[in-house]
Amino acid sequence: MAGLLRRVAASAAPVGYLSIFFSILTSPAHAASPEINTADTAWMIVATALVLMMTIPGLALFYSGMVRKKNVLATMAQSLAAVTLISILWVAFGYSLCFVGDGPWLGTLDRWFLAGMTMDSVNPAAKTIPEALFMLYQMTFAIITVALVAGSVADRMRFSAYLLFSVAWFIFVYIPLAHWVWGGGFLNSMGVLDFAGGLVVHLSAGTGGLVAAKVMGRRHGYGTENLSPFDLSLAVMGTGLLWVGWFGFNGGSAGAANSRAVMAIIATHLAACSGALTWGAIEWSTRRKPSVLGMISGAVAGLGTITPASGFVAPWHGIVIGIAAGVICYWACTWLKHRFNYDDSLDVFGVHGIGGLTGTLLAGVFATSAIGGTAGLIEGHPQQLLIQLYGVAVTLVWSAGVSFVLLKLVGLFVPLRVSREHELEGLDISQHGEALQ
Repeated sequence: MAGLLRRVAASAAPVGYLSIFFSILTSPAHAASPEINTADTAWMIVATALVLMMTIPGLALFYSGMVRKKNVLATMAQSLAAVTLISILWVAFGYSLCFVGDGPWLGTLDRWFLAGMTMDSVNPAAKTIPEALFMLYQMTFAIITVALVAGSVADRMRFSAYLLFSVAWFIFVYIPLAHWVWGGGFLNSMGVLDFAGGLVVHLSAGTGGLVAAKVMGRRHGYGTENLSPFDLSLAVMGTGLLWVGWFGFNGGSAGAANSRAVMAIIATHLAACSGALTWGAIEWSTRRKPSVLGMISGAVAGLGTITPASGFVAPWHGIVIGIAAGVICYWACTWLKHRFNYDDSLDVFGVHGIGGLTGTLLAGVFATSAIGGTAGLIEGHPQQLLIQLYGVAVTLVWSAGVSFVLLKLVGLFVPLRVSREHELEGLDISQHGEALQ
């Protein structure tokens, strides 16, 4: 500072003052300070709104259109409850434990109820947007992950048990996984690739849902009665909202309004298209008719499968990954489900769990260094596929094991399942005292 003042005093020309001014602007101390970018901020506000839209009304419509009429409102209530409940828990401690601190297992509580957060503070994971916006964006991911699990136990889970399980699952499954993969935890340090939630969102929710379906048992009438959807038009509208919302889900995970976000959005859209076409083509060839339910299932399978790879692969890879999603998820929702005779009501494991697993592994195959900075198997880095496999194994074991324990613990306080009479009557009436006319 003393040297700088001597230069000011010695300089009599305006050019001298101008050069000193620019030297201050380009000094290391100034360059290192975070600077919020308005374009990045604007895009991330839009992306946050898009991802929230994915749960309510997107997932609410998608799920409720595939259950029977007597359970439509109860299914919507589960998505709504996830939005309200997880939002408050995220602000209280979820964000801090996931994204504040870089310990291998868990973050810190330094941002307990957003303590210390200012209008201009930033998170190291997203240095060009306000920390409050980064917190809000990540909140929407936690919300939809918890809401996804409910699809596996639709038509039979008691609402009070769902609330308790959702809180416990969020704390003991989602928070650790989000920190391990995205918050600087041990999977992140190992180099596991998960751009937008193949492990943290889809595989964890699908696995948790499968365990819940097995613990609670099959619905009454499963395999013998007609359990066909009440109104597939609702599910189609929900699919459209999910599809558009996924642009914020994957594109927003770039954390900025940049070319990587655009590439992720293109790959996402193409994967959904090829997934829907592939599933429909399989049904056309085997059943002579492509069903609407099959096409929307293929689209969501493509969206979920491209999610972990979207920011690491080229657009044409999205087509290939979408085709793989259509084939593998169709197999999981038909042959695999019937082989092991489990009642995953809305195929959360078959679509999201298997899709997230497949996409995570394919990220290790197709990752392109020019896009995401990491090379995959095709570019001569086979170790990445092994790293991805390790991430899948950790997620499967953790989500399955912890979900099982939590279900048993919740069952000690309230029955997990409604009574046979209430299930036959419908959850709309028995759990909420309302019904569609």
